Amino acid sequence: MALGERKTSLIQTRETHFLERAEQFVMAIDSLPAENRVKFIKMLPRFGIRISTTPDLTDSLPANTPNAQKMAEKLGPEFQVTSLPFVQCPMYGPESPPLTCENFAVTLHDGMHISFMLMPPRNPLPPLNPDFYRYLLFFLICIAGLAYVVTRMAIRPLRQLSQAALDLGNDINQAPLVVQGATELRDASSAFNSMQARIRHYIEQRTHMLAAITHDLQTPLTRIRLRLEKVDDTDLRDRLISDLSAMQDMVREGLSLARSMDSSEQKQSVNLDSLIDSAVTDATDAGQPVKLVGESRMSIKAQPQAILRCVNNIIDNAIKYGHFANVSVAQETNHIAAIRVRDGGPGIPESELEKIFTPFYRLEASRSRDSGGTGLGLTIARNIVEQHGGTLTVRNHPEGGLEAILKIPGKVLP
Repeated sequence: MALGERKTSLIQTRETHFLERAEQFVMAIDSLPAENRVKFIKMLPRFGIRISTTPDLTDSLPANTPNAQKMAEKLGPEFQVTSLPFVQCPMYGPESPPLTCENFAVTLHDGMHISFMLMPPRNPLPPLNPDFYRYLLFFLICIAGLAYVVTRMAIRPLRQLSQAALDLGNDINQAPLVVQGATELRDASSAFNSMQARIRHYIEQRTHMLAAITHDLQTPLTRIRLRLEKVDDTDLRDRLISDLSAMQDMVREGLSLARSMDSSEQKQSVNLDSLIDSAVTDATDAGQPVKLVGESRMSIKAQPQAILRCVNNIIDNAIKYGHFANVSVAQETNHIAAIRVRDGGPGIPESELEKIFTPFYRLEASRSRDSGGTGLGLTIARNIVEQHGGTLTVRNHPEGGLEAILKIPGKVLP
């Protein structure tokens, strides 16, 4: 827009200057005697105007071009201005392109005709000042900097809101968002904080209720067990004690489930290889068939006891239903460690792979009361992993058996 306006202004200024000089020439030539006019015209400086005498106006038309009309307005009715056909302009040099020039004639008081040819400029526009480019570059840099700052100011609260939504799934007790930014962003942050507070309140209520129920059940169950010891019928006593033991196991697992949902253990940096080695060593010392291969060389930000409980549950599940557990640890990416636990069981149907994470869900064929399971081990393990930003899935291994795959974020050790 600035360059277009500059071009228009220069053209208008040039045309106005030409017309003013042409008017002055007409007045000067008209005041001279006829015999001196030709010599005077030859002496006139050109400067963009070519002046000559015209014997006749056979091809002339009324002033119908913009410059001829303006010239007629300047000279008034005393002089007659007519438009002549456009002609090819004289070239400025051998390399100048051919151009068309406007040509009009003015009739003096004594009937003499003088033609004026307006020459185009040698260059359409004069060259720009070098400072123009520096100012333009400085202007664009300022605009880009201002746009960057404004964009960052607008996007920062959105990124914080997005990150808070992702972190909410890993830690319901994270600090609330700082309410800042535009009105809409402040409203969204306030609504998010309110939602987080309500979810945390509901989870706390559910966890406390479950913990209270499981805790309060332990006392009457203990009394019932003591009283069952006094039953004289040995066969009946053993069956009742077996059922009671199963109930006590379910109560203990229920309490563990409640703790896995709301753990107050502080997170700290843990060497993942050392933690897995500790879990495998404990299982081996207890006489369980467990093997460990591989290493991740990674550390994780975690609750050590919770992660240890998670790994132990997966290993116990493999041994109960698959007779042995082969544990492998590897670094999947620079930010993800993968722990795989494979057992020697027959596997389970594909339709049941996700259902086994449901609390108290049991498969009739492979998970009976005789195996000692309660159906909460994998549920607890997945809760713990998800609280640490990881995932826990199972699949039927191509070579047989069920494989549990635990992936958890971490960082490579130096």
